[in-house]
Formats: sequence, structure tokens, C-alpha cells
Amino acid sequence: MAGRGEPPEGTPEGLPGGGDDEYRSVVFDESFVRAARLQEFSAQERMREHARAVRSRPSWSLRASSKPAVALVLLLLIAFSTAIYMGIRHPYQPPSTSHPEPLRMTVIPLAPQGPVPGGDAEQLFAHSPAAQFRIGGSGINLPSATKTAHFSEAQVMNALSIAKDYLVKSSLDPDVLAGGPVHQIRVLLDPDLMSQFDQSVAAPVDDGRHSATGWLVRFDPAKVVLADPQIRVQGSMSYAESGPDALDVATDYVFVYALHPAGNGPHTTDASLFTVRRELHFRLDREDLRLNRTELQASTVEAGPQACSADVAAQLRPLLAGERASAQGPAGTDPYATGPVPEAVCGTLATGAQPSPVAG
Repeated sequence: MAGRGEPPEGTPEGLPGGGDDEYRSVVFDESFVRAARLQEFSAQERMREHARAVRSRPSWSLRASSKPAVALVLLLLIAFSTAIYMGIRHPYQPPSTSHPEPLRMTVIPLAPQGPVPGGDAEQLFAHSPAAQFRIGGSGINLPSATKTAHFSEAQVMNALSIAKDYLVKSSLDPDVLAGGPVHQIRVLLDPDLMSQFDQSVAAPVDDGRHSATGWLVRFDPAKVVLADPQIRVQGSMSYAESGPDALDVATDYVFVYALHPAGNGPHTTDASLFTVRRELHFRLDREDLRLNRTELQASTVEAGPQACSADVAAQLRPLLAGERASAQGPAGTDPYATGPVPEAVCGTLATGAQPSPVAG
């Protein structure tokens, strides 16, 4: 006899208590149903189309479904390979933590052996060793740049260009020559050298560290002016690695200026030539190259005609047409004095370096 509440025939199949209890754990969720290969048409579809009770759903083949995955894998492989290549080709270079040493400088006056020749500036140039020199920045030719063991050709060219820029702004700029602003030179220096540069310009001292003329060419505008703006220039420039992290650039240039006394007006009949040889040594690490600046390590300047006794720490003091150097030599040095030893050095301006006298 059937139990209370149960149909006489027993519990129908598919209902709780029926014969399908063993499949009760199988649950078909919506995503499974939608993914079925066969799908039943709706009643309206069967009436309208007289279609079969079921229809086949399009299936994704393994080949079609794998295309996006393959493309993604390829993109990841390309990106990973590129990262490895760039890491090998251009390895990360940590910024340099070293600090440049203070600039070492020597400024040597060159005394003439007789009276300074004078005359027309153009004629003076024509009868001097500077006759074949180029004019201005065109006389500062850059050597051919080739890559080194640790620097590319572009980096070498950048180092040479920075050195030339420094030479042009510190030797050829009319405002700098006349004692004007020097900001355009200062910004080319490594920040660790700016304090030394500022002290040299503001309070120059002939101590081998703080002469303004060790950094730049400068005259007293109250005494001399340019008789010809076309400054003659000739010299050479070279470069080499000082290690895997820096390039050294050495420059050796001669600058020849035509000067006459201030207040003489535009005529140049009483002009005279003044020669400055500058040997500068630059060091540029990777950070300097990136920021277009340099470390000036050493500066040697020979300039004349000047008197040996001239104080050239602040300005160069040319002897002009007709003037002679006094017999007095450089200032003496007190061996008992403390502090930096002054650079009491003087040379003789060779006769061949002076133009032949030219009639005015």
C-alpha cells in the first residue's frame, strides 16, 4: 500500500523520491545549455518555419578559437625579446655619483721684446702668423667623431660640440670680452664647479684656482676695445675615453684680437694685435652629455703682449701700439706666507709671433 500522500503508482520519475535520485547531483546551468550543439526551436519558430524540433548551433573549432590566443602569445614573445635586446644594446647606466675636482689653472703673461707694433688692423693681420687663420667660430673645427668602446658616435659628437660651445662663448663673445655677463658660460659647467666659477668672477685671485682669466677671455673696456670684430682662430681638438663612464676632450687654440685704446672711435690706424693661447681639458660623463654641460679640469693660458708684472687674475691687460714692457719682472713670492702660492710666471713673446711694423 502506498504511503500517505503518495500516488498509487508511486512517485513519478524525475520527482524527488523517484528513480532518478542518483542523477540529482547533475545540474545543467545556463552557460552549459547555451553551449549545447543542439538547441530546441521555440513553438513560434516551428509553426512559422515548419522546422525541425531542434537545430544545430555553430561550434567554435579549435583552430578558430585558438587564433586570438596565438596572437597574444606572439605579442608577448615579441615584447619580451625587445626588452632583452634593448637591455643588452643599451644597458642601464646609473647616474655618476663622483664630483669633479676644482679647476686647475695657469695664466702666463707674455712680454714683448720691444715696442708693440701698431697700424691698420687688416694690415697687421696680413703680416702676422694669423694671416691664414679662420675667423671666429669657423676656426674651431671639430674632429671626425667615431664611436668608442663605451660611447656612441652621437655621444662623442655631443661632447665635442659642448667643448666648442664653451670656447666660442668664453673666447669670442663680444659682451664677455668687454667684461659683460657670463651666465651663458656658467650654465655650461657642472653644478659642482659653479661655486668656484662664481668666486673667480666676483673676487678673482691669482692662486691657481680663482682667476677669472682661467675660465674666459676678458679685457678692461675702459682701456681697450676691439679694433676689428673678426677674431682670428686656429687650433686643434681631440678626444678619448677616460674610462667606461666619461669622455675627455682636449683643446688647444690660439685667438688673435685686434685692439686699440678705448675712446678712439671707429678708426683702427693705431690698432695692435693681442694673442691668447688657451689649452683646456674637459671631462664629460653620461649625465653631462645628457644635460649639455661639462667639467673643466685644467686651463693653461698664455697671452701677450703684457707686462710680466701685470695682475691678470681679473682681466688680461694688453700692451697697445707703441708701448713697451717694463723691466720689472713678476711679483716676488714670500716663502713664509701661508695659503695658496701665486702663479708668478711670465714668458717672452717670441718675435715671430708679433706682426712686422706696418706704416699707418
